[in-house]
Amino acid sequence: MEQVVVEAQPRSTRGKNAARRLRRTGLVPAVVYGGRKEPVAVSVDPRAIERVLHSEAGRNAVLALQIKGHGSTPAMIKDWQYEPVRGSLLHVDFLRIAMDVRLKVKVPVLAQGEPVGVKQQGGILEFVNREVEVECLPGDIPDHLTVDVSELKIGGSFRVGDLKMDRHYQVLTDSEQVLAHVIAPKVHEEEKPAEELVEVTEPEVIRKGKVEEAEAEAEAPAEKPARQRPEAGGPEKSEKK
Repeated sequence: MEQVVVEAQPRSTRGKNAARRLRRTGLVPAVVYGGRKEPVAVSVDPRAIERVLHSEAGRNAVLALQIKGHGSTPAMIKDWQYEPVRGSLLHVDFLRIAMDVRLKVKVPVLAQGEPVGVKQQGGILEFVNREVEVECLPGDIPDHLTVDVSELKIGGSFRVGDLKMDRHYQVLTDSEQVLAHVIAPKVHEEEKPAEELVEVTEPEVIRKGKVEEAEAEAEAPAEKPARQRPEAGGPEKSEKK
């Protein structure tokens, strides 16, 4: 892995106000630690850090950090912070490393090929895990690991144990962990429109109501005819002679 040169300037002032003043000059505060040495506060050009983070190696890039007055030291970007609204770089942490000491890093996993299950069976390739942890010397850190998914059918999966191993690094992630698999497309049942639901359910309710009314009328006793009342002014009883 090729080393990238990053220049840094020592800084003597710390605190939020000092950091704001530094950012207004176009630099960002940073700190270098590790390697059994005292931490050193520095400032760096954020454009140089962005180039490293967006490179193929990304955060695993091995840097030749040149600190004015302190010489050059191998280092890696351990952590960084962005401003949440504007997205500008705010702070960077560098970790000193020894080129002859193995370290643990996470390496991204990339897919190669088009699965049979996608091309011929209409399935969907889904990544479950996009990185694995490896242990190696700083100079042997791979930019990425490749998985060949071209033979995967629906229901097939690619596991960590299926990766091609290299003598320069050791994969620490569980060999049974799934990296990618091909799944069948989800079938969604079409919902019936509201109008159709009304046409199906509403008549059943109406018919049920009519049947109940008919049964109630059939069971009810017949009403007796009402007694006719005499006409107004007419005699109710015949007079005795």
